[in-house]
Amino acid sequence: MDIKQSRGAFEKDTKGTRHVLHVPVHYEDTDFSGFVYHANYLKFAERGRSNFINLVGVTHQQLLAFEPQLAFVVGHMEMDFLSPGRVEDMLLVETVFTECRGARLTAEQRISRNGETLWQAHVLAAVVDLQGRPRRMPKDIAAQITPYLGASFLADKAGK
Repeated sequence: MDIKQSRGAFEKDTKGTRHVLHVPVHYEDTDFSGFVYHANYLKFAERGRSNFINLVGVTHQQLLAFEPQLAFVVGHMEMDFLSPGRVEDMLLVETVFTECRGARLTAEQRISRNGETLWQAHVLAAVVDLQGRPRRMPKDIAAQITPYLGASFLADKAGK
């Protein structure tokens, strides 16, 4: 498997583009019960968002080359734990970015096993300088991300 394949892939349909990433659950990802430890869903989701951004051609080095230097940060996240993942499961991490405007980058993510949603989240990220102040996303970065935007895909918005 080459490095690009390990970062997942894009799937495009009438609603736009989503990134899919397969993540095996190892013993180290679980708690004493054999269930995925709750904080690891955040790690799996971060891999999905980071790999999505990287596959569209945006890198951390590119962000650091701006003056002032820039970074993406998560400013807000709403998540729901719906069912436990287990050791030796193969999970599917799906990510769709639904908005790219100003300093904001909005995403929805779902982690599932065999079609059953285990965890889902709505994520608001932002571009900031290295002092933590919000900055408008540079036009060339927005231009790299915008063609990959998609529509909301969370089934019931976690019942909210």
